[in-house]
Amino acid sequence: MLIILLVLIGFGLLITIHELGHFLVARAFGVGIEKFSIGFGKPIWEIERGGTKYRIAAIPLGGYVKMSGENPDEAEDSQTSDPERSLQSKVWWKKALIVFAGPFANLLLGLLLFIMAMALPQKLEDLSPVIHQAQGKWAEVFAAGDSLISVNGKAVPGFNSFLVELSKSADNEITLLREGQISSISVPAVERDSLMRSLQPEVTTQIGEVFSGMPAWRAGLKTGDLILAVDSIAVTDWYDMRQRIASSTSSHVLLDIKRGEEFMQRKIELQDNLTEEDERMIGIMQYLPVKGTVQYSLLEALQYGTLSTISFIQMQYSGLFRLAKQPAELKNNLGGPVMIVSMSQEVGRRGLSSVLLFLASISLVLMIMNLLPIPILDGGHIMFYAIEGIIGKPVSLKVQGIAQRIGLVLLIWLMLFAFYADLSRLFSRFLSLR
Repeated sequence: MLIILLVLIGFGLLITIHELGHFLVARAFGVGIEKFSIGFGKPIWEIERGGTKYRIAAIPLGGYVKMSGENPDEAEDSQTSDPERSLQSKVWWKKALIVFAGPFANLLLGLLLFIMAMALPQKLEDLSPVIHQAQGKWAEVFAAGDSLISVNGKAVPGFNSFLVELSKSADNEITLLREGQISSISVPAVERDSLMRSLQPEVTTQIGEVFSGMPAWRAGLKTGDLILAVDSIAVTDWYDMRQRIASSTSSHVLLDIKRGEEFMQRKIELQDNLTEEDERMIGIMQYLPVKGTVQYSLLEALQYGTLSTISFIQMQYSGLFRLAKQPAELKNNLGGPVMIVSMSQEVGRRGLSSVLLFLASISLVLMIMNLLPIPILDGGHIMFYAIEGIIGKPVSLKVQGIAQRIGLVLLIWLMLFAFYADLSRLFSRFLSLR
């Protein structure tokens, strides 16, 4: 419960930082700030300075900034009373920058949280360094069951650490164990990439993680479940199981599962994978048996945190693009506050680093969603200001007001739909677990 509370407060902090971005740039451009509130609801503390009411409210789940003339319905009155301090009186690019500052603040916060998370000790989870299969010419060099011991004299505890240690600038000396005998294999640096693409590690059909809200989660699957068959066809490794699920011609798959000493069957709906073309999934990840910790240097944390931020943003926009082409998938990919709470429970069990990564991801999602060109969102305002810059005059207040009302209705509908989708997923999982 404490983790959930901390994550909800953290979510409120993300929104407050967003509003702080608007606040700072608006002040820099001389826009009047009527209120800046941390939290919502009845104020528990308030002070006025320079015509601005600064307050801390009772519900610490966000915040807001009220600028003079920001609401089209009130803009005319604001301009009459103090035209120089009205948002609507500013040149279009200044208004656009003020609005963009909120999402930009979320971008900077997400980047900072990713870097902070990477600077903390990271829990290492990896696949066993045992070969399942080698493809192409490497099938003559490596055999199923080979255990990888070291690369260039450095021990490798897991398969991914083996890949990391392979050098692309010098020849590699790989030590492995085969049928009780230790042997060495030399791999030239120029063949490193070919080797990395060809090797597959041993991966059982045991589930390592079930993603919240996904079909497998709704069907009641749990971490540690062992999948024995897909549509009554036995599977012994992750590759075969994954292929049979992804290539199923039906809208669902039937899984035979072993949980402890109990055997069961689950019929699971297939969902389109928005990050991979022409592929479907149920929302599970393989079990990673190798455990440990790794500590990155500050320079490595900066590098990995930046790369993670860029990769996350690219992945989200790619998913949005595919979702636009497949709007029917909205119900499966839209999550609301209930799912955030559910995910926070899982994240909280993994430690502070995972909580920071979770909050960083939410901050970046807030940036992306706020930049969508929907009236009432920041992206909608930027769209109006860009039109103003093109045509040389502001979009009429009447048109802005109507568009914002339409945007508000759309936003409320999306929120209600997300809440309904959350409850439907929770109810499905509740029935499956019973």
